[in-house]
Amino acid sequence: MILHVARFADLTPTALYNILRLRVDVFVVEQECVYPDLDGLDLLDTTRHLWFAPPDDPDEPRAYLRLMSGPDGDRIGRVCTAASARGAGLAGRLMAAALNLATPPVSLNAQSYLTGFYGRYGFEAAGEEFLDDGIPHVPMLRKA
Repeated sequence: MILHVARFADLTPTALYNILRLRVDVFVVEQECVYPDLDGLDLLDTTRHLWFAPPDDPDEPRAYLRLMSGPDGDRIGRVCTAASARGAGLAGRLMAAALNLATPPVSLNAQSYLTGFYGRYGFEAAGEEFLDDGIPHVPMLRKA
């Protein structure tokens, strides 16, 4: 798998379509969570899209996340892996790549069952559990 990093303006139409399809497949269909995925943040110049795709099909993401830069550090969101690619370590490799690009502190809202996964990358709980579209989440922060 090859790592790709792009801003919105640099995404091919096919890559954008497939990224959005992957996010819908995981969050809306699989997790049965109807929410407004198109929140405008993908369009910002301060957002980078990271994904792993096969060498022969760079526009077909197997794992994806977005990294958003802000004045108080960076934020990771929309971390997802295609069902067919799970267990290959792609999400972990994406996290490592994102953290190499990120400016600390880095924050994210983890689905509660994934706090251990994010903890392996130095994230710690930074608040109380809350429901986001009916799914328990924990705010997490990585200071350095």
